[in-house]
Amino acid sequence: MLKSFRYLLFPFSILYSIIINIRNWLFDKKILSSTTFNFPLICVGNIAVGGTGKTPMVEYIITFFKDRYKTATLSRGYKRKTRGFAIANNQSTAIEIGDEPMQLFRKYPDVIVSVGEERIIAIPQLLQENPETQVIVLDDAFQHRAILAGLNILLTDFSNLFTRDHILPMGDRRDVKASSKRAELIVVTKCPKDMDVQEKESIEKEINKSTNQKIFFTSLEYGMPYRILTDERKEITSDMYVLLLCGIANPAPLKEFLNNNVYGYDMLRYRDHHIFSTDDLREIKKQFESISSPNKIILTTEKDAIRLEKFNNDLRDLPIYIIPVRHHFLFEQGSFFNSILNDFVTQYYK
Repeated sequence: MLKSFRYLLFPFSILYSIIINIRNWLFDKKILSSTTFNFPLICVGNIAVGGTGKTPMVEYIITFFKDRYKTATLSRGYKRKTRGFAIANNQSTAIEIGDEPMQLFRKYPDVIVSVGEERIIAIPQLLQENPETQVIVLDDAFQHRAILAGLNILLTDFSNLFTRDHILPMGDRRDVKASSKRAELIVVTKCPKDMDVQEKESIEKEINKSTNQKIFFTSLEYGMPYRILTDERKEITSDMYVLLLCGIANPAPLKEFLNNNVYGYDMLRYRDHHIFSTDDLREIKKQFESISSPNKIILTTEKDAIRLEKFNNDLRDLPIYIIPVRHHFLFEQGSFFNSILNDFVTQYYK
């Protein structure tokens, strides 16, 4: 039904496509200008709405650089209730800076986590307030052509490749397919762990990369859950029953993980970036109490956990565990990807 409805939106997609093509043409012809910085800027983004694994990729890059270079991140701070430039601190909340920046700040307290919807203004502000910064990771900035990053990493979901998708509102693409050519690196995310070489080569042919582009393939790898507020670790076991709280764009990989690793699960599904309410909390408690299994837990994502923390006192009596996730490079491509990251930043500090 939803798919049939989307076809009715085709005329609007044509109009949107025309607008995007005109905008891109203006940038290509330098009628609209892009600003460059003599500074290592790494852009992580996509040309589709919805989850492609941007935050885990930002975390991957942070982890790779943070012990050698003073690293910062800059994002829009999606769905925050404030505007303007801000740097996360110990008093910051997800409402003020957004759930994903808050997640990064909690995991990487030594990294500068900043937000600003106008990145061309925010970058100089970040560098002025933190002149020791040596590399900035721009989160979800691929479509913002006012800034020309030195290294662009484009993510596309294996189950919804940009080559097979339609442009908004008929599909999920917010940019034309040709924009993928601006990326130096293309990462196909959320691939099956047992993906074979034939499928890899088929996708590479479909993407039809330029000579200066490299294509990588990753799957999502889940770590051991840790309890909210206490960090107590708990192993996932085959006799466990899970109540999954999920407010992310694409929960399919997490659902597959649970299908393969626990006895059973129920899911309370919310919209991406959902702001939890007291009614939600009551429903969570009610649903959890209805599960008869003696070995049961509540499981949620790191992003959802940030938005649940405002109920600190209520959460102490619930076994809510957070499951971390990271990118795992397939076909032994990880070291090559790392070398590209390293070479890009090193050239600025020879």
